[in-house]
Amino acid sequence: MIVTNLQYVDLQVSMTLAMTKAIEFLRLHDIQDLPDGRVEIDGDRVFAVVQRYETMQTDAPKFEQHQKYIDVQYVAYGEEVIGWTPATRMTITEPYDADRDICFGIVEKGEWTPLRLEAGQLAVLYPEDGHAPKLAAGAPSPVMKIVVKIAV
Repeated sequence: MIVTNLQYVDLQVSMTLAMTKAIEFLRLHDIQDLPDGRVEIDGDRVFAVVQRYETMQTDAPKFEQHQKYIDVQYVAYGEEVIGWTPATRMTITEPYDADRDICFGIVEKGEWTPLRLEAGQLAVLYPEDGHAPKLAAGAPSPVMKIVVKIAV
């Protein structure tokens, strides 16, 4: 897991061809005008999911894990907390769904780390990273986030 500003990501992440495509996409100037939903970048190898939502407060966040894709979770506006933990700490509550590339689980309180992301910041989450997105950084608030999925 890597957390950084978009302007520094090239210095901190291995810039494979797929990662370069993902970061170039995030640096588009009109990114906030994108409609919600899937945006093709390089077929199923690299694509983005644009989301707008209200963050939530919870004492028991729902963690997820992916096996086929790296998540680059970029906050375009607003702020949120993403819970992070090694996936090995997750107690699986919904088994892995290969079609959706996701499983869900819970993590004991105190066994995960809150990552606070503001506009212009991103988290790179690998298959070994359990994560709980959409958590409020204080009071619930609106967020626009773009999750770029990169096939491993």
